[in-house]
Amino acid sequence: MGKGASIFLCLAVAALVTVGLVMLASASAKWDTNDEQYFYLTRQARWLVVGLVGLAVIAFMDYRILKRAAPYFFIVSLIALIGCYIPGIGDAAKGESRWIVLPVLGRFQPSEPAKLVVMIALAAWFAKYQAETLTFFKGFIIPGLILGVPLLLILFEKDMGTSVGLAAAGGMVLFVAGTRLRYLIPAAVVGFAGLVAFVQSSPVRKNRIMAFLDPEAHREGAGWQQAMALDAFGNGGPSGVGLGNGLVKQMNFPEHHTDFIFPVIGEELGLIVTLGIVFCFVVIFLVGVGISLHASDVFGRILGLGVTGIIVVPAMMNIGVTTSLIPNTGLPLPFVSYGGSNLVFTLAMVGVLLSILRRSVIVDRHAVPAVKEKKFEVRL
Repeated sequence: MGKGASIFLCLAVAALVTVGLVMLASASAKWDTNDEQYFYLTRQARWLVVGLVGLAVIAFMDYRILKRAAPYFFIVSLIALIGCYIPGIGDAAKGESRWIVLPVLGRFQPSEPAKLVVMIALAAWFAKYQAETLTFFKGFIIPGLILGVPLLLILFEKDMGTSVGLAAAGGMVLFVAGTRLRYLIPAAVVGFAGLVAFVQSSPVRKNRIMAFLDPEAHREGAGWQQAMALDAFGNGGPSGVGLGNGLVKQMNFPEHHTDFIFPVIGEELGLIVTLGIVFCFVVIFLVGVGISLHASDVFGRILGLGVTGIIVVPAMMNIGVTTSLIPNTGLPLPFVSYGGSNLVFTLAMVGVLLSILRRSVIVDRHAVPAVKEKKFEVRL
């Protein structure tokens, strides 16, 4: 993985951001009043500038600074997540307590930076105790708490999609770092059982699962969004109906600019562009993994894999939801969907990958013929 990997990573991110801005212009243009014309586009463009500045600062910064600051980031992140439950600070909407209101930033979603902070904290812990990753306490209990406490706070905000995505990416980090499968597998089973109980306790979540299992029976109810999404893909076909000419977004299509922007892209720009979006995320995954494997230290390797997972896993979940492959989870499409918190901190994650790449050690294998490859071993 050479330094040229940054070009592929930046091109993939730039393509996704560009498509997002174009489609937000199309989504904004559906409104007839001048006050709301291009509302989504202008606000997203402002957050994009903030995100690009953050990306540049982090990319030129030594990522190892994050290791020393990990405990402080983690504490601040927990306080922000708890703030979602405090009246006067938390700003609930649609029955979900995902936001807080800050004096300068305004409405803000703490779960977005929390995802990055959890990965930084896990990477810092495993880098410090890499010789004890096979032990029960330091290799499973403490990392489990680092992942589990923020995850539960996010889950009880009724943000099931973010919590599931974080759990998947965090579980991947624990596995790669060396936590024994004899601990991870029972934990995964208990977590899945708890998720089922959480879904059963909420009529809205339960209806979404029922709509996924029988979409036609719930087409006019909980399955309305996914049914409209499939109609949008069908209308678009290979080449789309043309930018701004989409019909589905005009038909009371909820969250067509956030969680369900992918079907709008499919309708207006066609199958070729939607496949291009999937390809961009594949590039981000491959480059991210490559950067992680060539990091100069354990902290960089684990952090790079965690950051890559927390970008790509929610993207695949969003695409799975909008194509009716998985139940509706309420996740935005990274870099594309409208949302300042998500855009800024996802770009920050790209900055972390670039910082790791700039300080990686690239070894020419032909120049070191004596190096022996080590077989991967799974510890049970």
